[in-house]
This record gives sequence, structure tokens and C-alpha cells, in this order.
Amino acid sequence: MTHCLKGCAHAELKANSHVGTKGSGCSSRHGQTSDCSYIGILKHLNVTKPNDALMIRPVVNWKRPTVVLLDMLLYGIVDLGEKTQTVTSHIWIHLRWRDEFLTWNSSDFCGIDKVVIPKSKLWHPDIGILEDISDTGSIQQSPMVKVTSGGLVTAQGRQRLTSTCELDLYLFPFDTQNCNISFSSVNYNVEEIQLGTMNSDEILTSVSEALMITAGEWELVNLTILEYSSKKSDGFQSCLAYTVTLVRKPMLYVINLLVPMLYFLMLDLATFFIRDEKLNFKVTIVLSISVLLLILKDMLPSTERYMPLIANYSVTVFIMVGLSLLEAMLVDFLMGLDDYRAQRTRRSINTQVEIQLEANGHTEPVEAGEKSQVKPMTRRREGDLLKLILEEVKAARQETGRQCKDESKPGCYARLAEIIDYVYFVLYAITVVIYLTLMYAIWIGGVCLTAVSKCSNQDYI
Repeated sequence: MTHCLKGCAHAELKANSHVGTKGSGCSSRHGQTSDCSYIGILKHLNVTKPNDALMIRPVVNWKRPTVVLLDMLLYGIVDLGEKTQTVTSHIWIHLRWRDEFLTWNSSDFCGIDKVVIPKSKLWHPDIGILEDISDTGSIQQSPMVKVTSGGLVTAQGRQRLTSTCELDLYLFPFDTQNCNISFSSVNYNVEEIQLGTMNSDEILTSVSEALMITAGEWELVNLTILEYSSKKSDGFQSCLAYTVTLVRKPMLYVINLLVPMLYFLMLDLATFFIRDEKLNFKVTIVLSISVLLLILKDMLPSTERYMPLIANYSVTVFIMVGLSLLEAMLVDFLMGLDDYRAQRTRRSINTQVEIQLEANGHTEPVEAGEKSQVKPMTRRREGDLLKLILEEVKAARQETGRQCKDESKPGCYARLAEIIDYVYFVLYAITVVIYLTLMYAIWIGGVCLTAVSKCSNQDYI
């Protein structure tokens, strides 16, 4: 028995002398290990005290790269900023690599095949996210790592990630966004660290959908994994990119923007069937559309190369309603002009008659002695004067009639206004139908393509 204890002590000292030497747990006659504690494994791995040798890349041959497997799960979509071109999400990162120095024979330690040790005691890969612009306070790394008897080291962490994403808002609010989350080592090149995944993108998509706790107005379509090498100053760097495909839930924007715009457009078409207060009604519609345009301005960025369809739709509706307002003003002007010309004609006739009567209605005064002598002649002259006045009135009416015939017939401006109003209404209605059909085809076509892509992806999974 004393000989056995001495042998155990000698084996323990030898295990603590250098990393990787296997412990020689002393067995009894029944074949059981004498040391069944975790501390025995830690002493065997030489991690109970500071050891700088454990801080370097854990390979026996430096030419052999360390393969780091990285799985990312997306379990929350917090926000997608259209103006800032950023995506805020919750991700879970699972890392695994092999440490060739941290191995032991589990049968020598009562079958213990894994142990959890502080992360600060070991080397771990310096993996970063290229699109990350979040602060360090949002990163929650586990302070512990799990080590298996074969040398596999597993680390986990979660993060509230704010990453950049080039958004394509052309089909907004029926848009689909593809945002990349790229992982790479900060200091090691492809000959030293190679990145990969433990599970396929289909499995990670299914698990992410099952774990999703918040998505807001977005729905996860799929996760696509791409492994590639990027060139840097001292060689190539191994990179692992997760492409997150998100589709927007458009119902809120349809109710708050698209339907009101369409409703105002239909109201504007209906104004062609009313006469009173037509201008005031159209002005109210234009002001209402202006309010919706201001709301839309606060939502969409000003850096888009192509105008989003919803902006095109809103501006086009505003222009059509504005042109309709101008047409209503022209029609109202022509109707008023016709009334004005009729009143002016009546006033001209009355004025000419009054002037003629005043000009010819006075005779020169005569003396009392001559009154009896000129009385017959005066009566004859008065008769001639009445005939002259009648002829002048007829001439004035004929002249005024000729002017009205030359310039405008009675009611001609009103008829012209009715023709313009009818023709514009027909053209307006045709334009509205064609434009709305085109917008429906483009928008719904994009939605159908997204739905087909999602269904095919789910069938494949």
C-alpha cells in the first residue's frame, strides 16, 4: 500500500511538470482510479497556475492550421433603421476548436470526459464581426469554456449586435433585405486559422426560427452561410459570412400610407361629379396628401440611388391631384368668365341706350314770343328724333351682337369648360387605372417572388 501511494505521488509530480503528460491515476485491485476529482484533471492539464505556454495557438506543428467552427443563431430582430442603414439584432455565437495540449484519458479519471475551466486560462481565437458598430457593453461572453478529453474547446456568447447593412428600399414596404454578418480573425491569416461551421444553414435557420423571441415588423426567411478568403496585407484571411434574409410585414404601412393615398385619389376622381365647393374639396385633398408625404419623408433615407416605389406612388398621386386642382381652377375661371361676359354685354347695351337718350333728349330753349311760331316744326322734329333714337338703339344692339358673335357666343365659355372637364376626366381616369395596375404588378410581383423563395427554402429544409 505504501508503495502504491509513493507511485501515485510520483505520477502526480510528473503530470504537473509539463502540459500534455497523461496522469497515472493509481488503481486498486478492482481497477478504479484513485483520483476522481476535477482538480486532478486541472493539475494534469497544468491550468491551476499561470502558464504562458497556454496563451499561444495550441498546435504541436505550427504549420498545421487551427480549425475554428462557428455557429451563429439569430434569436431576436430589434430594429432596422432605414435612415441609418443599420440592423439591431440579438445573436448567439457558439465556437469550437481543438487544443492539442489539453487532452487526457478519461478512464484515468473515473470516466470524466469534460471539464469547465476559466476562459482566461486558455488561448482562444480572436474572432470579430466586420459589420459590427455596437458598443462593447452589448457583448456578453461566457467567462468559462468547456474542454473535452479529446481537446475540443467550446465557448459561447451572446450579443446585442448593431451592424451595418446596405438596405434596398425600392419595394418598400414589400421589401426583402439581405444583411451580412461576417466573421474573421483579427490577427491570424488563413494558414493559421480556418473558419467553418458545425451545422448547415438549413438547421441554423430552423433553430433560429424556433428560438425567435422578438422580430417586430420583420420575419426571418433564411440564413445562408458563405466561406471565403479575403486578401489583406500579409496574405489571405479566412472569413465566414452569414447572410440574413428578412422580409418586412407590410400591413401597417398599407393601412397608414397606401390605402389613404388610394382613397384620396378616388375622392379626387369623385369631385368631377360635383359643382359646388369643388375647389375647396380638392385643396383639402392636396393638403392631406402633403401630410402623408411628410410622414414618408421621415421614414425613407435620402441616400437611395433609385426612388422607392412608395415615394414614386405618393409623388405621382400628389402630382395628379395637383393637376386636377389646376384643371378645376381653369374650369371655374371659364365658367366665371362666361357669366362676366354676359353681364358686361347687358351693361354695355344699357349704357349705350342711356347715353343716346341723354345726348338726343335735349332741345335748345326758345323765347316765349317765338314759341307759338315753331310749335308745328318742333313736333315734327320730335318725331324725327324718336325715329333717330330708335335707329341708334337698333344699331347699338346690332353692334353689340356682332361683338358677342365675334368674341364669344352666349354660354360658349361654359360649353368649353364642360368639354375640358369631360376630356380631362376621361384621360385622368385612364391614367389612374394604368398607373395603379402597373404599381400593383411591380409590388405584388416582388412579393410573390419572395414568397416563392421562402416556400422553396422551407420545402428544402
